[in-house]
Amino acid sequence: MATDRMSVAVIVERRPAGSRWASHVWRAVEVLPGAPATPAWTVLAEGGGATRFFAGVAELVVHSGETEPLAHNLGAAMPSVWVVLRRAATPPGWRLLLATVDAGEAHAHADTGDDLVEMVAMPDAVRAWLEPFVARHHVERQRHKRRRDRADPEALAVGRRGGGEDG
Repeated sequence: MATDRMSVAVIVERRPAGSRWASHVWRAVEVLPGAPATPAWTVLAEGGGATRFFAGVAELVVHSGETEPLAHNLGAAMPSVWVVLRRAATPPGWRLLLATVDAGEAHAHADTGDDLVEMVAMPDAVRAWLEPFVARHHVERQRHKRRRDRADPEALAVGRRGGGEDG
């Protein structure tokens, strides 16, 4: 199975929550191609109560045997990259866990309830990397409806009585 990888820089934003249960709201705002030498959680901009951080570098990983969700993503109205943040004991309270172009992988992390999963628009450079990979490896799988055999209710009833009419 062929595998390809692309490093991306993840930008997240922290805003005041306006809630008594949380002080801030976090969300991913952008993914950029490349891996800058900037330390993770460097403040990039502040203003209007919001702070933007370089959360770190994540690696997008795609496998040739798992191209169906990638093809669906590329065919969507807004192809996306999903960013997954996980709670951390150290400031700022989150760590970058991963970025993915596979909606199923993102959904699996959303199901845990512990991770913050955010969708951002796929940059053109990521799309230019992903499209040829999918074109080379994707094979449409035909789905066949299974035809069920109709059960004989009389035979089922006989079987329950112990295997025969005398039973």
